[in-house]
Amino acid sequence: MAEQEKALLELCGSVDHVTFHNDKNQYTVMELATEGGMVTVVGSFPFVSEGEELRVYGTWQSHPAFGDQFKAETFDRARPATTAAMLKYLSSGAVKGIGPAMARRIIQTFGDKALEVMENDPQRLAQIKGITPEKAKELGEELKRIYGIRELMMFLGAYGVRPEETVLVWKQFGEASIACIQEDPYCLCGEGMDISFDIADAIAQSMEKALDDSGRVQAGILYVLRHNLNNGHTCLPMDKLCGAAAQLLGVELEAVQDGVYTLCQSFHTICENFHDRDYLFLQKQHVSESYIAARMKSMMGMAPNAIGGADKKIAAIEREKGIHYADKQKEAIRAALEQGILILTGGPGTGKTTTLNAIIHLLKEAGEQVFLAAPTGRAAKRMSELTGEEAKTIHRLLQVDWDEQDNPVFTRNERNPLECDCLVIDELSMVDSYVFESVLRALPFSCRLVLVGDSDQLPSVGAGNVLGDLIASGLFPTVQLKEIFRQSMESLIVTNAHRIVEGKLPELNRRDSDFFFLPQEDVAKAAQLIVSLASTRLPNSYGYSSVTDIQVLCPGRKGELGTVELNKLLREAINPPSREKQEVKINGTLFRLGDKVMQIRNDYNLPWTKDDGTTGEGVFNGDMGVITDIDRPGGSLHVRVDDKDVLYDFEHASNELEPAYAVTVHKSQGNEFPAVIIPVLKPPRQLCYRNLLYTGVTRAKQLLILVGQRGVVGAMIENDRKTRRYTGLKFFLEGEE
Repeated sequence: MAEQEKALLELCGSVDHVTFHNDKNQYTVMELATEGGMVTVVGSFPFVSEGEELRVYGTWQSHPAFGDQFKAETFDRARPATTAAMLKYLSSGAVKGIGPAMARRIIQTFGDKALEVMENDPQRLAQIKGITPEKAKELGEELKRIYGIRELMMFLGAYGVRPEETVLVWKQFGEASIACIQEDPYCLCGEGMDISFDIADAIAQSMEKALDDSGRVQAGILYVLRHNLNNGHTCLPMDKLCGAAAQLLGVELEAVQDGVYTLCQSFHTICENFHDRDYLFLQKQHVSESYIAARMKSMMGMAPNAIGGADKKIAAIEREKGIHYADKQKEAIRAALEQGILILTGGPGTGKTTTLNAIIHLLKEAGEQVFLAAPTGRAAKRMSELTGEEAKTIHRLLQVDWDEQDNPVFTRNERNPLECDCLVIDELSMVDSYVFESVLRALPFSCRLVLVGDSDQLPSVGAGNVLGDLIASGLFPTVQLKEIFRQSMESLIVTNAHRIVEGKLPELNRRDSDFFFLPQEDVAKAAQLIVSLASTRLPNSYGYSSVTDIQVLCPGRKGELGTVELNKLLREAINPPSREKQEVKINGTLFRLGDKVMQIRNDYNLPWTKDDGTTGEGVFNGDMGVITDIDRPGGSLHVRVDDKDVLYDFEHASNELEPAYAVTVHKSQGNEFPAVIIPVLKPPRQLCYRNLLYTGVTRAKQLLILVGQRGVVGAMIENDRKTRRYTGLKFFLEGEE
């Protein structure tokens, strides 16, 4: 047993009954029959079933509602040894396809050899009434699967691998999992795996793999490339890649260079030379960006038939709606009717929505089928509200499904294209290269494409810089709206957003304004002020809800003015504990009834229900909601996300939900809030730049408050560097056909 396990308490007994079990992450609440009586045990137990004998290692904890519980950290198990235990085990439904009646027949036929027969000689089960040879084979395979995953979880658990990660390993390698890991431990941090290089390396070192082992070096190179996808890079300059890999692996640069050569020879990676500098891609990202470039250029060469008489149509719609379009708006409308591709960009108050509505109206008037999409649920909902047309998330539009490893795949593609004449995508700055590639693969030939976004905002959370690279190429009709219309001129949020983009200081604290700056030099006092504004001052003065209307946006997560610390303070002020409010602490994360929370990763399997009874699956990174119910006995909680009720089990919630009274500016993209508060006091240097401030400011619809130092505001505006991303799209667009 490992050193940390020696300090744990030991509990032995048989499983009497399972109160709750989550198949995805194996979180379990069960009653264990011990010599001292029944004990409630909680923890991660793969395929636990009634009748099993367990030796559990963990600690006692006192639950406010359910009393003393034993929290398991690890465990050993023995197969049921007696016929009574075997009968209870098989009757419990542990083996899919066996119920109580069949369990009795199996035990009556084979006695205490039943499990041995099922595992090693399953065809003998066909002797039993009701079991065909095919069924016998299935039952044997199911028992082997259960035992295999159990063994794998025990093996990997010693290295800190979580149960849900182990299930992914099993889905990838099946019965050969342990053999594959022993042959190549680094398969654990390969594509589709979510296990760190350090864990794979620890397993490898326990097998005495040499530091410069070629397999280890290649795995380290691939890990650096995959890790940097999380930082937005679709490729890395060769010198930076080799330096980072050498540092990770603790080997000489020459060993890394040899590893890169081998990986390129096997096409696991692709090397490209752009402007006399080598860049290394993972194959998937190379395919994605090269495809985007080729398809976009081919669409320009195969444009749909132009819709004639654009100027007359524009004049007619102006008369009909009693409005007058600016020259740039007319240029955009004209391009949408006459070209195959239009990129429409501009900041707040410049008339993007008005322009887009005209484009949609005229295309539909010409008989074209127009689809609207956006990257997030909130962005799609907002698009629908502003256009009066149905808008879907991109994932819903492309009809997302899942492969055997639970990776998303889109059923709309080249073989099953969308049935539309024009696709309009809003908030394109949030769309990463993989999603945009998937969109293009689903477009029918001669389909128009209208891409709308704000190029001054932060780039997508996922890898790539699609909007920025498309605009920078100069290959596609692009209209940038800059003129602020009269009604928007009255908003300092709008005018100051444009001042920030232009590198000018915002105008502050004008009487009857919607944009305020509250000076504060002390970090602790600034935090207190932010809490006071969000919890009492703004609700009392403006009638805003602290939970649904007011949003604190932080440059980063760390520090006294980061999201982690501010969320603690804001929760206690806005949603304090009380006897009437249920709460639960899961793996160190506290969830309380009424808490504002955010989904922090895409989960395509989470079930939801709408008020009208419509059901579905899928909640996405950045979706925000409020906890409406906590079901302790059932180990689950409910979150209201827009018009959906989403069901989370406890372990799922701890892995995928975070408090959202304060969120990072990056996580807020695609959302708008009536009131926004932004701390601008001693932010991390790497987060002190212009487009981060601009993105935060443009999230506010009615009221924006900056709290901190004027000097920080000035420094952020002065630093006009864009978030650097290494991407190949801009280079592929430069290339020849």
